[in-house]
Amino acid sequence: MNAPMKARDIMHADATCIPADETIDRAAEMMRTLDVGALPICHNDRLIGMLTDRDIVVRCIAEGHNPGRIRAGDLAKGTPRWVDADADLQQVLDMMEQNQIKRLPVIEDKRLVGMISESDLAKNVSDAKLAEFISAVSVPH
Repeated sequence: MNAPMKARDIMHADATCIPADETIDRAAEMMRTLDVGALPICHNDRLIGMLTDRDIVVRCIAEGHNPGRIRAGDLAKGTPRWVDADADLQQVLDMMEQNQIKRLPVIEDKRLVGMISESDLAKNVSDAKLAEFISAVSVPH
């Protein structure tokens, strides 16, 4: 029997952090260049939060803030959710479903080593599990 799939097996390893002191307009440029909808926010190589395209629109632009003056760290709220690189696939799904998140940082030795997104899950789980996941993260609690 095959060993259970781990977070490290399904993550994409090219996650790029945005420094906490970088401006939101620069974050938007990075998202465009990297073709991503979220960036991990890091301070001294440690994950302190996640910044999404929705955060930029709703919590910066729509509130009348200047994206050239607001810093990524200003939008980092709460404790970021993450998973250990050796977590099994069910732990990954549980974490994402329980917290209704579509992108999950993967940590090893206290360092960001990758990200797991819906597209990573789509490539690695059954259609039934994927449908369950999408339903769980899309429906407000």
